[in-house]
Amino acid sequence: MPPALHFDKGLANTIAAETSLSFIDGEKGVLEYVGIDIDSLARHSTFEETTFLLWHRRLPTSQELGEFERELHACAPLPPGVIDLLRGFPRSAPPMHALRTLVSALGLYDPESDDPSAEANARKAMRLVARTPGLIAAFDRHRKGKPIVQADPTTSIARDFLRMLNGVDPTPAMAHALDICLVLHADHGLNASTFGARVTIATLSDMYSAMATAVGTLKGPLHGGANEGVMHMLAEIGSVERVDAYVQDKLARKDKVMGFGHRVYKAYDPRATYLKTFAEKIAADTGNEKLYEMSKRIEAIMHDAVAAKGIYPNVDFYSATTYASLGLDLDLFTCLFAMSRMAGWTGHCIEQLDGNRLIRPHAEYTGPHGVPYVPVSDR
Repeated sequence: MPPALHFDKGLANTIAAETSLSFIDGEKGVLEYVGIDIDSLARHSTFEETTFLLWHRRLPTSQELGEFERELHACAPLPPGVIDLLRGFPRSAPPMHALRTLVSALGLYDPESDDPSAEANARKAMRLVARTPGLIAAFDRHRKGKPIVQADPTTSIARDFLRMLNGVDPTPAMAHALDICLVLHADHGLNASTFGARVTIATLSDMYSAMATAVGTLKGPLHGGANEGVMHMLAEIGSVERVDAYVQDKLARKDKVMGFGHRVYKAYDPRATYLKTFAEKIAADTGNEKLYEMSKRIEAIMHDAVAAKGIYPNVDFYSATTYASLGLDLDLFTCLFAMSRMAGWTGHCIEQLDGNRLIRPHAEYTGPHGVPYVPVSDR
């Protein structure tokens, strides 16, 4: 007999895949990449090393890391056809719309797009991770009427992204701050965009289609746009002196305070632990102390009001302050999320294809039965 079906709205209690990339314990506030806790990786690793870890399920040796970085960075320059394409985009286009389209367009210029071999998929994953920073930076410069800056294959992804975006080398502190954010966002279990990518690749579609699915899913405000919401909130408050009244009013009206609570975590988001400390440092280094002081005061009020209910700051709360301190435009925040998560998305797709099975859940029909057809002349 076939197994009994049951309705699980949002699949909140359904295990739909097996993975060895990341582990989450929401009750205890644990996030691990291949068994290594996220706080240790944020403090000691780099985005490149973390990407190697997710793809190979182990940390690299020094020699392996050097070779991996050289191979990854060498893929960074964008195909000329992609640059020509984005120059035709309207400058008013939202960046996530542009990124979704450009990720898909990369497939047009990859002769291995439809090569399903594991080796080709590994190379496509490398190109996607290496080129996504350039896509974001190039579109931002295009919309501002600035010349596009091509990638430098000799430097780190975090440093080179800021250089391509701003046209000048970032300070080491700024590059390090972005690198930490990339590590923290690289993977997070079977979240909505990762699930979307796995559904697409499970049909034996191509890696670029799967990544376009993931970017489109991340674009939704219930998934990737929360850090933008935090910055909108901070801008609305305007000063530390206005924080108490603003938050208390939100709580009295039972409105959501952006950056607090998480679908998974009922304890302090482990990604926010070190980021909170680092956000304070980068805010001080860049003259954005007010942003951090506002955030800290919001957290203090929320702690007294709702921490007992398991509502704590999530990673978006302090990543917003960090991105703003780096001078990033608000509408680029979700693009940076995608830039980081490209490492996890591609890793999950490769994992899905190892013993693949088409993902095809059931739906519970709630419509009528036995309805007679009425000819159009009688309606």
